[in-house]
Amino acid sequence: MERNLNLTEGKITSTLVKLAMPIMATSFIQMAYGLTDTMWLGRYSTEAVAAVGTAGNLLWFGSGLILISQIGLGVSVAHAYGRRDMEEVKKYISSGFQLDIFIAILYSLFLVLFRREIIGFFNLNQKEVIEMAQTYLFIVGLGVIFQFLNPVFSAVLNSGGNSVTPFKLNTIGLVANMVLDPILIFGIGPIPSMGAAGAAIATTFSQALVTIVFIYIGKKNGEIYSRVKLLVKPDLKYIKRIVKLGVPPFVQTAIHSSISMILTRFIANFGDVAVAVMNVGSQIESITWLSAEGFGSAISAFIGQNYGAKKTVRIRRGYKRGMQILGTIGFFASLLLILGAKPLFSIFTPEDPIAIREGIHYLRILGLSQFFMATEIGTAGAFNGLGKTLPPTLIGVVFNLFRIPMALALSSTSLGLLGIWWAISISSIMKGTVLPALYYYNIRTKLETIIEHN
Repeated sequence: MERNLNLTEGKITSTLVKLAMPIMATSFIQMAYGLTDTMWLGRYSTEAVAAVGTAGNLLWFGSGLILISQIGLGVSVAHAYGRRDMEEVKKYISSGFQLDIFIAILYSLFLVLFRREIIGFFNLNQKEVIEMAQTYLFIVGLGVIFQFLNPVFSAVLNSGGNSVTPFKLNTIGLVANMVLDPILIFGIGPIPSMGAAGAAIATTFSQALVTIVFIYIGKKNGEIYSRVKLLVKPDLKYIKRIVKLGVPPFVQTAIHSSISMILTRFIANFGDVAVAVMNVGSQIESITWLSAEGFGSAISAFIGQNYGAKKTVRIRRGYKRGMQILGTIGFFASLLLILGAKPLFSIFTPEDPIAIREGIHYLRILGLSQFFMATEIGTAGAFNGLGKTLPPTLIGVVFNLFRIPMALALSSTSLGLLGIWWAISISSIMKGTVLPALYYYNIRTKLETIIEHN
């Protein structure tokens, strides 16, 4: 536990940065999983990219389910750490893992048993793409429990101020994935070329490896999650608290991913290359939102501990410093996507000039919204730290739903496919404007009242 930071004391900026940098690096590692798959699959075939990108919508939905235990547990643990109530920390961790494993098993069964119906929803054009997507979903579905467990291990450590260990352990998984991807996708020696199925096996094996190492390190170092008691009667008091905090972020992500599925179906009308462009483009764009989510997690832990300790001044200053850093990240991400669109996209589909041309349009349009995306995600982390997970959910749901009619309207004009990209970008700008304004109102007028009811 010597790596834990006390977030209720010391210089705010340096404390935030020390906590945030490993979390952001861990977020980049998660992004690198997808980028590595996409880079190798792009050299295998555009069809493979479209297949994995389509199936990836379900993994995105799954990441929303993870938030129920990840956010709910992370915020509860941070509050208990702030109060220095270690007995309550242990009870929350045990309940959180019980809930996480239960949800993971249900979702795994859903992906495996209904993979044909799920992929059929997207109305893909080519039989080859459909079959690859189904196979990818089957393999990943079998190992989905590991993708559920690792973020919760990380959330527990992050909330206690230890973001270094999750970074190191997730790095192990990335290295394993980077080694296995080309071997399993293209084949080598006696190992046959497996394409999209190879990417699924590489990802599942790598995630399982990380889970094993988390358990090993936890036992070796005496990390607090190593004392989890899974085979006991669930404590409904703690599970209800976790669910109450975690369900709103899940709902937002679930609706967001569902909207993305609907948009993918719209995009499929423009051809499978358009689906591949969205997949590659969103992977590149994840440079921003994963950086922001990493820093947002640090803001959540920081504000959560200070909320538990009732330190209002540090809460206000912590959010201000966090937004300054995130605004800078968002600004430079916008420049990167707008000015570097062609070389960035060419990395992933070097042999497909049509995909590159359409990808340049995607990145430049979405590049306009990166600053606002960063401020929205960081502010959501601040709300979560206060135990107020509903406001960012409401704002996110409203403007994400707005994407559907806006995409239909704009894509029916001369803009065509570009109209869908514009709908996504405009809605991000709106979220990144409204949510920070709402937070500033709450923190200026209601912060003391919120803490008094803690």
